[in-house]
Amino acid sequence: MASLAALLLACVGTSVLAQTAPVSQFTLANGMTVIVKPDRRAPTAVHMLWLRVGSMDEVDGTSGVAHVVEHMLFKGTPSVKAGEFSRRVAALGGRDNAFTSRDATGYHQQIPAGKLEEVMRLEADRFANNQWPDDEFRREIEVVKEERRLRTEDSPRALMYETANAVTFMASPYRRPIVGWMSDLDAMTPADVREFYRRWYVPANAAVVVAGDVDVAQVKALAEKYYGAIAARPVPVRKPRVEPEQAGIRRIDFKAPASQAYVSMAFKIPSLQPTDLADSAASSPTAAASSDALALTVLAAVLDGYGGARLDRVLVQGVGGTRVADSAGAYSGLLGRGPQLFVLDGVPAEGKTTAQVADALRQQVARIAGEGVSEAELNRVKTQWVASETYKLDSVFNQARELGSNWVQGLPLDGSARVMAALRRVTAAQVQAVAARYFGDDQLTVATLVPQPAAQGRKPRQPTTPIRH
Repeated sequence: MASLAALLLACVGTSVLAQTAPVSQFTLANGMTVIVKPDRRAPTAVHMLWLRVGSMDEVDGTSGVAHVVEHMLFKGTPSVKAGEFSRRVAALGGRDNAFTSRDATGYHQQIPAGKLEEVMRLEADRFANNQWPDDEFRREIEVVKEERRLRTEDSPRALMYETANAVTFMASPYRRPIVGWMSDLDAMTPADVREFYRRWYVPANAAVVVAGDVDVAQVKALAEKYYGAIAARPVPVRKPRVEPEQAGIRRIDFKAPASQAYVSMAFKIPSLQPTDLADSAASSPTAAASSDALALTVLAAVLDGYGGARLDRVLVQGVGGTRVADSAGAYSGLLGRGPQLFVLDGVPAEGKTTAQVADALRQQVARIAGEGVSEAELNRVKTQWVASETYKLDSVFNQARELGSNWVQGLPLDGSARVMAALRRVTAAQVQAVAARYFGDDQLTVATLVPQPAAQGRKPRQPTTPIRH
């Protein structure tokens, strides 16, 4: 079995290399980055604008403002009325949306390739000239509050995650929710939003990514015409907000109306540093930590990377009479502008407790620390990863999103291929070593959802304002 998996891995890896289109990158005179990836298989194009700014760049008292700015960019410019942006994209035969994360904000359109110039003109206009009256803000902040109610406050598990995050991190801005605390949204002003927009929406803090049936020279000319005319301004200096080392287990019990209990265990781990993907990075002071981050990613996949992986087989299916959970999972953060976590979680089966699930999860990690993993397991998860990279090439949107995400994280153009190659080099011994190194109590936060009876007569609340994304 191991030899067959290795053969598939080699074949799929060759396929990825064969299908990868060349990518071009250049910088406009004002500092804006432009990335272009031609893909001629269909007459469509994806245009994305990425900002290296997200919720981690906020300050206390204005949590959620990065997300509110994203909403307000749909509220007009001197030449485009509120709501007109999306209507124009739809009239071109396209679709659009936006998102905010901890690390980035993104705006995207998928359109017929021949309509690229029109969306570049529209996006450059709102990037440089976003403008709206205070009344538009007062209406839109209610939409954001409703989004928070629906996606967080009406979900016991989401509320627990939010609380656990605030306990896990002390100094890191990752401790704040992306959507913002409700009290901050209540107190937010139009001036807060305008100041954040002026501060961070500068050309040198942005990248335009275009993928699809396009010509590099044409995209470069359009980018210079529409984005290149925007005045250069300095990117604000970011102050380091380093998370202090944790020195003991943290626990929270979160009580909320819920049908099932749930437990999550978050262990602080190192992240992959983009500079350690360079060919000359072996002597880097962070090389060992980056190597561990890669091995932890493989460990998570061995535990929960495919149907019938260790956690599912032992804790959920109960092979050998060990069933304790209705569901169980593992996740390892690899890349990010802030600190990363390895998370083990699960829902107890009937008659079992969260403590039993937590013990069973840690026992599976301890077993790998003591016994290691087989080459067959490693080859299986690596084969699936490489296959997913091949399938991803079928989506022009995914190609553009990957390039933009890589830019935000400071990865080179071939960053995804370098990460995949580094993951494929991870050995069974490395996986065993990190399983033994990172799963003590000192870096652990345990969050438990404790179900409470639902309020009598309470009915699910329906949204009172439309949610755009």
